[in-house]
Amino acid sequence: MNTPSLEIPSLSPKLKSKTCPFDKLRAGSELCRRIQNLKWAGIVAIGVTFALCGAVAEAQQSPKVPRIGWLTGAPLSGNPERREAFRQGLRDLGYVEGKNIVIEWRAADGKRDRYPALLAELLRLKVDVIVCDSAGSTRHAKEATSTIPIVMTNDGDPVGQGFVASLARPGGNITGLSTLSPEISGKRLELLKEIVPRLSRVAVFGTSTSAINAQELREVELAAGP
Repeated sequence: MNTPSLEIPSLSPKLKSKTCPFDKLRAGSELCRRIQNLKWAGIVAIGVTFALCGAVAEAQQSPKVPRIGWLTGAPLSGNPERREAFRQGLRDLGYVEGKNIVIEWRAADGKRDRYPALLAELLRLKVDVIVCDSAGSTRHAKEATSTIPIVMTNDGDPVGQGFVASLARPGGNITGLSTLSPEISGKRLELLKEIVPRLSRVAVFGTSTSAINAQELREVELAAGP
């Protein structure tokens, strides 16, 4: 199975730090969140469409409607805007829920022990692709099937987690988005230093055994200077 490469959000080389008043940051946060949801949903929808290629071709020759399984660890009520953005991303590609595509929404509601039962249910429904919103749901989906395409929507280090062989060539049945971007940590410190010019000491919290945190800490140390 040829799996599409992962899409990795990255910083533009032209990005420059600018001092932003906190009131402007607060005023723009809602708009930024909506824009990010739409961008995220568009990329995820494209990944799902690639994964559904076989099912769509089959559906064109039979009454079968492609079926997507959505697996989240949080309650479905937690982020309705993101789900709607995902629906909009599919609509932009010509897929309308309830018309020519079915989405099976499943939530663990913060209880990890529910993942196996939810995945078993999705497998019984014979979904054509499984969309996972976290490393936890992706890990359980990987254990549940090696044939149904799995699309990650939010994973910090899919290679370190053992989900894919590499970012360029994932291999297997998993593809999607990676949020691995340690350079952003250094940029955050640069912005903080501009907002608070007399800043002299910063505390960094994280899990010491996490490979992602180690990379981010290195970027923070570089931005801090000698």
